[in-house]
Amino acid sequence: MLIAAAVCPHPPMLVPEAAAGAAEELDPLREACGTALAALRAAGADRTVVVGGGADTADRGADPPASLRPYGVPVDLGPAGPAGTELPLSLTIGRWLLERAFPGPAPDRYQEVAADAAPEECLRLGAELVASAERVALLVMGDGTACRGSRSPGYYDERAEPYDTAVAAALAAANPRKLARLSPSVGAELGAEGRAAWQVLAGAALAGGADAFSGRLLFDEAPYGVGYFVAAWRG
Repeated sequence: MLIAAAVCPHPPMLVPEAAAGAAEELDPLREACGTALAALRAAGADRTVVVGGGADTADRGADPPASLRPYGVPVDLGPAGPAGTELPLSLTIGRWLLERAFPGPAPDRYQEVAADAAPEECLRLGAELVASAERVALLVMGDGTACRGSRSPGYYDERAEPYDTAVAAALAAANPRKLARLSPSVGAELGAEGRAAWQVLAGAALAGGADAFSGRLLFDEAPYGVGYFVAAWRG
């Protein structure tokens, strides 16, 4: 069953070397991620799984290849692998957080979930992940909408802020039902890359009882026109 979860975003600029001269701008975000990961470790889980969006839904194992080279940082994480087998950005940043930014015990599994996975598929995957051990913790990697303003990667969209506000409220209240109701089509239109991973979290939480968790929202801003959230859930 799920006993704890941490939610973090995955911008490459979270890595100071990738942010270069703008590295200090995201110091509050890094600090919030550290707080969430400390709470996750303090829960004392038997099994920890990192969940993040990508091209496919696949169990990537406990020690998959990952690299920050595509983002301008000459750092490889994990073993070398054939070209094209590296973790997607979401899980790569998750691995960097756990190994380099806030070192601690290695997770037991990296789980990729297809960015276009249907909510029902995400909920089912979440339930399966927490059935693997008595005390499971999840690190859930996901960005909010990418249409929050003039600095955003996408065009400004007036729907983006309400969408992110709903996500932030659900994370703050540890409300998996609200996460489960997020629209995949609207999320895709707004560039919300975390939608599928958040719904995996929802499935994991619902499997153990929707009212069993308390939540803390540690960060909720859109510094570059993209919604970034950090939250900690505890059962």
